[in-house]
Parts: sequence; structure tokens; C-alpha cells
Amino acid sequence: MQLTRYTDYGIRILMYLAVQPEREELFRISEITEVFNLSSNHVAKIIHQLGKLGYIETLRGKSGGFKLAMSPNVICIGQLVRQLEHSLSPVNCQEPVCHFTPVCNLKGVLTRAVAAYLAVLDEYNLIDIVGNKTELISTLPNLSISVLDLS
Repeated sequence: MQLTRYTDYGIRILMYLAVQPEREELFRISEITEVFNLSSNHVAKIIHQLGKLGYIETLRGKSGGFKLAMSPNVICIGQLVRQLEHSLSPVNCQEPVCHFTPVCNLKGVLTRAVAAYLAVLDEYNLIDIVGNKTELISTLPNLSISVLDLS
């Protein structure tokens, strides 16, 4: 199963926020767009959704921005994927219409496979995938590592 770019970028944005927990200033959309080379419109939509879901806090206005709203210890990757993915259906038997649908066993097998995929993701929280914080930060462009507390 392949995640949509929307979900992929949502996870990456949360990872970016999580590797900088000591940061006092709020994050900005322009920073995310620069670091990940994404359109500001796309990032704004993801930030808005992550805010609606309670993963980040947003502050509007001149000195606005966003930050994590909860500890990376409690952000379950499986739940996040379920909330960001438009559809977790492994196949669409209606377009084009599949003649096997009434008797097909493939859809059931693929449904079980997606359930297993999500069960594995449920075993991990955001903190689990940012445990190598120093290495993650070192891969990011345009960051002053001296400003970040890597301890």
C-alpha cells in the first residue's frame, strides 16, 4: 500500500516539529515549504487539517505560526494515517466495473492486508520514528544546527 503525498507530507511535517521540541518560536508554513520543497498552498491545507485533528496548535496573525499540540509519545502513526488518508480501500471494483466482483476473493485478501499494514503502524508513535533526532536534523537543508538543542 502506498500512502498519498498528503499523508506522507503530513507525517514529515509532524516529524520536523517533533525533532525540535525545545524550539520556542512557532514554525511557519514558509519554513516547511522551503525545507521540503512543497507548495505553500499544499502545506497550508495539511497544516489546517493537522490543526483540526488536534495534532498541532495554530496561531493566526503577524506573529502566528504553529507547533505540536501533543507529545510525540501519544501520536499514533496508524491513527494518523487513518485520519489523513482519503481512502484505505486497496482496490476499486467499480471503475472500471470488474465482472469478478460477485465471486472474487481478492478484495477480502487485500482488505486483510491493509488491516495488517495498519496494525503494524498502530505499534508506533511519532516518538518512535524520530528517535534518531540528530541524524534527522543533519539531513535538513537551511537549518542552523547550533541553534537547535541536540541533547
